[in-house]
Amino acid sequence: MSNYLTPQEILEYAEETGVKKAGMPFGRTMLLSFLAGVFIALASVGSNIISHNITDIGVAKYLAGLIFPTGLILVVVAGAELFTGNNLISIAALSRRVKWSTYAYNLVIVWAGNLVGSVFIALLIYLSGQLDYSAGFLGAYTIKVASIKTNLTFLQAFSSGILCNLLVCLAVWMSYGAKDLASKSLVIFFPIWLFIASGYEHSVANMYYLSAGLFAKSSARFTEAATGSYAVSPESLENLNILSSLGANLLPVTLGNLAGGAIFVGAWYWWAYKKHTS
Repeated sequence: MSNYLTPQEILEYAEETGVKKAGMPFGRTMLLSFLAGVFIALASVGSNIISHNITDIGVAKYLAGLIFPTGLILVVVAGAELFTGNNLISIAALSRRVKWSTYAYNLVIVWAGNLVGSVFIALLIYLSGQLDYSAGFLGAYTIKVASIKTNLTFLQAFSSGILCNLLVCLAVWMSYGAKDLASKSLVIFFPIWLFIASGYEHSVANMYYLSAGLFAKSSARFTEAATGSYAVSPESLENLNILSSLGANLLPVTLGNLAGGAIFVGAWYWWAYKKHTS
């Protein structure tokens, strides 16, 4: 007996999973969405900590990529509702088993729950004093990461969002095909490591990075270190605010994630294995 599903079988499993996710009660969806935001935020915290004092960008991203997959493993194995993964409900919508309006509603609710969970962790990290690590350089690095994200162009953020969720949804897709927890964790690990090492934009991770950056910006000590040691320009620092976090980053990245997951993974496999059956 095989311990994994074929791509055709994964499609059928993903369709059934999409139907279940779309039909989940509002309260449960919100609770599990909050948890997903918490899980991804905690992975983002670890990624920042491990890379904040490494000057070689390649090594920093390589090491951050070793930590970050923990977030999606927690989402898949422990159980939570993540916006980027739920993009795969497009398969059930294309099969007309979920209404497109229900699909859109689910994504909006899950996105909002992810945001609340991410901001909650960012607030706890700020209140815990953890940003004081390395004499405040972790706080400064947190500002640097957030300011880079708010200074991307719309096209840059959108394109990077596509590339990110192409890999994230492939990780989720392959986890559907694994029948034991060790295999699920392993197939999630490598695509997520690749996306972090490549520096792509993940909307839910950015919910933490941006909110943590905004909290860190409220400290004069962190902002001085960011402009001094990390060469964050005054213009970039000024552009780090709630409006630019939403409009310049989360909006285009969310749209890019949606295209990458719903179209280039979900719809692509549906077209290949269900629409074109011969």
